[in-house]
Amino acid sequence: MSLPPGDTEAPEPTTAERIHSLLGATSSLTVRALGERHDLDTPVSVHGSRLRLRAPLDAPLTAAAARAGEGLAVVLDVTDVSPVAVRDRVRARLTLAGRLHLAHLADDGLTVHLHVDVAHAVLATPYSTGAITAADLARATADPLARHEAALLTHLADDHADAFDVLTRLLDPALLARTPDVRPLALDRHGLVLRLDHPDGHRDVRLAFPEPARDTEDFGHRMHDLLSAARYGQPAHRG
Repeated sequence: MSLPPGDTEAPEPTTAERIHSLLGATSSLTVRALGERHDLDTPVSVHGSRLRLRAPLDAPLTAAAARAGEGLAVVLDVTDVSPVAVRDRVRARLTLAGRLHLAHLADDGLTVHLHVDVAHAVLATPYSTGAITAADLARATADPLARHEAALLTHLADDHADAFDVLTRLLDPALLARTPDVRPLALDRHGLVLRLDHPDGHRDVRLAFPEPARDTEDFGHRMHDLLSAARYGQPAHRG
């Protein structure tokens, strides 16, 4: 996301924080191993540089992991899709390499726990590509709003569409010259990202909160701060 003229860099999560948050919020991923692709519907938990996930007991991936004594070399693919309907909904693609191990049978008797020791990961967005190591992931923490982002964005889009007309007062008027459709694209503790959609393209603009949000309740206060700044002409960081 490029900066409007005269603006300073708006705070945003690091690549490692984005990856940690994306992994913790996803419910599906693809595992590539031994020349095959395995689609899994599974939550992912991050513990340092180790991921924990589930697979069906009778899945080919489970059998392959059981046969790999030293761990199975795998590549994980995770796609980050905006929960709000906009053009070009893919916000990021994560590619992660590591070794997968069979942990133990789950309590339901139908699935198994797997873990992946991360070697490195690459996060590609429409604006940049960032790479991290296992040590980077181990030091990172997830954004406190990550697991609630989809519900919060959907709520904003469905129930508070009028707020975006107010928030556009914080933007460089040149960005609004062709009256774009304005929708919420993403959010995190540092701010809200708006999608400005024109007939022939789009632009994404970050509005930074005066201070980071600590939780979902605090997010409501930070949104109020942004709306107040827009209504009363106070300055706001844009990126």
